[in-house]
Amino acid sequence: MVVGLTGGIGSGKSTILKCFQSYGIPVYIADDEAKALMNRSKVIRRKLIHLFGEKAYENDTLNRPYLASKIFNDKTLLAKMNAIVHPKVATHFKQWLNKQDAAYVIKEVAIIFENNLQNQYDYIITVVADKDLRIKRVMQRDGVSREKVEAIMKNQWSDEDKIKKSDFVIVNDNLKEAQKQALKIHKKLLKKLNS
Repeated sequence: MVVGLTGGIGSGKSTILKCFQSYGIPVYIADDEAKALMNRSKVIRRKLIHLFGEKAYENDTLNRPYLASKIFNDKTLLAKMNAIVHPKVATHFKQWLNKQDAAYVIKEVAIIFENNLQNQYDYIITVVADKDLRIKRVMQRDGVSREKVEAIMKNQWSDEDKIKKSDFVIVNDNLKEAQKQALKIHKKLLKKLNS
């Protein structure tokens, strides 16, 4: 069983993933794997250099600030980049999935609904949090301005829209409460598997 975990920037997805990992559930973080593949895969590297030019890589490493500046306001360029990277991540995930033997796995993807990927999951958990709290978290974590965080938020679906399409929701304004919600969902998922 594959469970998708999503949520807007700063909602605290990583914190919630740690809860599930502590229950012995394998976790696949699509963003991290995408970054690793963009550095590791010769095919992706060649295609990204073709798309963005030589500046796409600097000192043999993906030039993330450069790519971010290119795709930030260019949805076409972003779509082209995703068309290069996403299929490779999907293949990598399948290989990873075949090696797992837990009751279920969690695949964390920030933009499940934005990319219309909800059909790839048996269940979807959305992590939400108060908007100001999310902005504060990201500003502290990434050292960026409020405007930058709000601009990213504009490219993501609202919590309300995500909740409508989700099977489970975790409100992550308070860690202890969020951990309780995660455990409840874990128990429900195990029950669904056994029924």
